[in-house]
Amino acid sequence: MKLSKKGEYALRSLINLGIAAEVGRPLIQVSELADNEQLPIKFLEQIMHALKEAGLVESVRGKFGGYRLAKPGSKITIGEVVRLIDGPLAPIGCVSHTAYEKCTCPDETHCGLRMLMLDVRNAIAGILDRYTLADVVEVTLRKLRRDQVPLPFSAEAEAASLSPRVPARLARKLARRASPPRLTEADGVLHQLLGDYTI
Repeated sequence: MKLSKKGEYALRSLINLGIAAEVGRPLIQVSELADNEQLPIKFLEQIMHALKEAGLVESVRGKFGGYRLAKPGSKITIGEVVRLIDGPLAPIGCVSHTAYEKCTCPDETHCGLRMLMLDVRNAIAGILDRYTLADVVEVTLRKLRRDQVPLPFSAEAEAASLSPRVPARLARKLARRASPPRLTEADGVLHQLLGDYTI
C-alpha cells in the first residue's frame, strides 16, 4: 500500500481541520488549508468535495464560510479516510477484506505469498484502524507546543503571518532542494501515544 498524493492531502487537511477546532477556529477556508500546507488549491477543492460527500467534513457557504469536521475526530479512523480516497489497504486483491479479488495462484489456500501479504494487510489495517484523527491531532499539537511553534490557525500564527513571508511556490522549490529530515521511531504517532511498542 502506498498512500497517494490525494490520500496524503486529504489526511493533512483533516488534521488541520482538527487542529483548527482545537484552537477555536470554527471554519477554515479551503484557500487557508491550501496555503498552510502548500497544496494546489484546485486539487484540494476536489478532495474536500469527496470528504464532504462521505460525511467527514461539512461546508458553510458565503464570504465567511469554510470547512469544518462533520463529526468529532475521535469518530474518524485514519483507515476509513485511506480506504475512502485510495481504496483497499491490501497489497494484493486476494487478501482484501473490502475488495476481494481472486488471484491467479492455482492453490490460494496454501499460497505462501498470500499468507505473507495477509500479514502485511493486517499490520497496516491494525494501525490505521486503531488510530483516529483525534489521536493524530493530539500528538501534532503536543509536538508543536513542545517545540514552541505557533499553532496553525491560532491568533499567534496569524500574527506571525503578518511578517514578510516566502511565496508558497518559492517555499516548495526550496523544500525540494533541502535534504529530507531523518525520522526515528520516536517521531511516529504510535511511539508518542504508547511509548515502546511492537506490532
